[in-house]
Amino acid sequence: MRWLLAVGLVASGFAWNQGPADADLVAFAQQAAGQRVIYSYPGLTPPESLLARIRAGEAAGVIFFGENISSLSQISGVVAQLRAAAAQSPVHEPLLLMTDQEGGQVRRLPGEPTLSHKQVGQSSNPAAAATTAGNGAGQNLAGVGMNVNLAPVLDVFHQAGDLMDQFGRSFSSNAGTVATLGANYARAEQARGVAATLKHFPGLGKANADQNTDTKPVTLNVSLSTLRSVDEAPYPASISAGAKLVMLSWAVYPALDASRPAGLSRTVIQQELRSRNGFTGVTVSDALEAGALRDFGSAGNRAVLAADAGVDLILASARDVGQGDQAATALANALADGTLDSGAFGDALTRIHNLRAGLS
Repeated sequence: MRWLLAVGLVASGFAWNQGPADADLVAFAQQAAGQRVIYSYPGLTPPESLLARIRAGEAAGVIFFGENISSLSQISGVVAQLRAAAAQSPVHEPLLLMTDQEGGQVRRLPGEPTLSHKQVGQSSNPAAAATTAGNGAGQNLAGVGMNVNLAPVLDVFHQAGDLMDQFGRSFSSNAGTVATLGANYARAEQARGVAATLKHFPGLGKANADQNTDTKPVTLNVSLSTLRSVDEAPYPASISAGAKLVMLSWAVYPALDASRPAGLSRTVIQQELRSRNGFTGVTVSDALEAGALRDFGSAGNRAVLAADAGVDLILASARDVGQGDQAATALANALADGTLDSGAFGDALTRIHNLRAGLS
């Protein structure tokens, strides 16, 4: 398989800019780069440009939003179309087909889980309710052919009405409660064959209602001791439960790295998430088009910075196939010219390959 050969070349530290087969290596670089990009598209019908990327093995997967979904039967048909395109590609592992199905107000598919994270936490039996919610999310996504849920949220809200509380997206203001409920949710949805994504590391719980990284840069001045004892505290339980992905926050945490948002910070990803919290799975960025990144250049530049920091999957979620193409091209060029370390690139591809190989 050409993609596995590309993984081997990258993982072995092969010099992409040398040798007689430069054209083949550029093609490998483009395919390898595409395998790190999650694409999105507008409306109800995936465009031919996206299908072509998938057939060429140049896309890791697709994220779906409300505008892409009119009914369960409609999106099931779209998923089947995407899977048919993938069956023609040189990459035989399943596409990563994902959405945000947290519960409550944050649902892209009709149906379960109907309770928000906050309602789960306030229920008479929160532990059981979290398991039920995760099971419902997994069953719902698997029912239409999706295999990754961008949930649960492990942010520990700080005060009533703040960013994560105002839409009921946090289980609790108690880190221990969030740890238990998040792990139950993740464990249950993965039992249905749907990979869980823990978010938003190292935590958005201290963000006020107007500190939304989707719209603007956000700095959270939280002490290192609080970050570790509160915000990061829910993660070990879900990591131990086998959660397969972690999404990085786009906020800046001066206690860890005063110059870069978490998703662009080697300190946050390599030191806090991987070394300190022991996460060995796949990391995924938040939305590449987020306002929090307005000072970090183009979509391509942002993708390279995120990959260099240790983000495995780039979420090109502007509902624009061109955005994903820009990210993939920038990654391929950065790999070819040595801006991105080929060994680290290969390690990321291996983690993504292992994730995909374990899903259906």
